[in-house]
Amino acid sequence: MYKLENRQILVTGGTSGIGLATVKQLADLGAHVILLGRSSERMQAVIDLLPRPEVHGFVEADLSKDAATIPKLVKSISEDRGPIHGMFHCAGIARLKPIAIVGESDIDHEMTLSFKSGLMLAKGLSQKGVRDPDIRASILFMSSVASVAGQKGMSVYSGARSALDGAMRSLACELAPQIRVNSILSGAVETPMHEKLVGVLPQASIDAYRQQHLLGFGSPEDVANMAVFLLSDLSKWVTGASFMVDGGYSCR
Repeated sequence: MYKLENRQILVTGGTSGIGLATVKQLADLGAHVILLGRSSERMQAVIDLLPRPEVHGFVEADLSKDAATIPKLVKSISEDRGPIHGMFHCAGIARLKPIAIVGESDIDHEMTLSFKSGLMLAKGLSQKGVRDPDIRASILFMSSVASVAGQKGMSVYSGARSALDGAMRSLACELAPQIRVNSILSGAVETPMHEKLVGVLPQASIDAYRQQHLLGFGSPEDVANMAVFLLSDLSKWVTGASFMVDGGYSCR
């Protein structure tokens, strides 16, 4: 049904949380996963956990610094390993930081890691000869419900995710029909990043935040289910769409 057997999918942020859950599901469905990230050790550890580890791979790259080199990197991956059929840009950080203490470096880092890298990955996949000409490719951006619902201390993160989500819709128009482009707007998911985020809050605030999600906090697999759907042929007539996977947070 998913038609992911032997398809090659690039994943950023694939060593923990939502990215890791998605990588596991993709591999279980027969996809060949290529991880992009900073730590070779962590990426190799993930690959060792997957079925048929010999068909997967990783490329070491710091997306927060090397965005300009990404298109060339994507091209080289396709030359070495064959056509690329999809990409899930899941890398990112979330920090509670009031605007009074936000610095320019905070803005630059977040915008480069999520927004600029996302655009350069899309540019890379759009290059001639990178994709299988007989199969429509899929680009998926990991965004956040914070892009449409305000939260104190999240202006930098929210702004970067809003930018990425807006770019997604224009990319969907520009790259159709060869490439589909969509995004997921996630609510609070119990990942290591989430634990760091709420770790600075008192328990009463954490409980109130959980209650704002009608179905409570989510698990990485809850979002991975949607990610795999959007990377597969089950969503072959879906592009330019943002999907809320937020446990009901956005309908408060």
